[in-house]
Amino acid sequence: MNVSLDGYIDAPGGGLGWSVPSEELFQWWSDRVGATGLALYGRRLWEAMGSHWPTADQQPGATAAEIVFARRWRDMPKVVFSSTARAVDWNTRLVTGDAVAEITRLKAGDGVPMDIGGATLAAAAMRAGLIDEYVLATAPVLVGGGTPFFTALDNWVNLHLVETRTFSGGVVLTRYETRR
Repeated sequence: MNVSLDGYIDAPGGGLGWSVPSEELFQWWSDRVGATGLALYGRRLWEAMGSHWPTADQQPGATAAEIVFARRWRDMPKVVFSSTARAVDWNTRLVTGDAVAEITRLKAGDGVPMDIGGATLAAAAMRAGLIDEYVLATAPVLVGGGTPFFTALDNWVNLHLVETRTFSGGVVLTRYETRR
């Protein structure tokens, strides 16, 4: 996830202008989407992604990188977890039941790399001990409020740093594995 230095994934009122990635970071995210076997989305992030990326490659002025990302995103299998959404599209399946039970079932499956997007969904998976790796792209900005990336946990989650990388514009990528 893209996160502000003070720990938010969006600013008050849902503002995301602070999180626009550099070309270099956008390419990193695109490559990650290309390597993801299954993406798990909460409803709000799904709506944000689904409102733009399905046709982004057909928009006038779309860059080569945006065209590649849009196609990768459309082709990537996705699961949306929501009790209010009625329909999904673009190689996506809707789950309206217990997210933790479904993520547990998926993890026991064929071992394809999965990514979780969305603070509420990720928080449920965190509390259930289902996350193997945390990837944060921390932007050098303080937004002062909004939706926090991390929510309250019942227990500590011990992590091991496996990668750091600094992108143009000062965004620092950190990747941690969960210590079990």
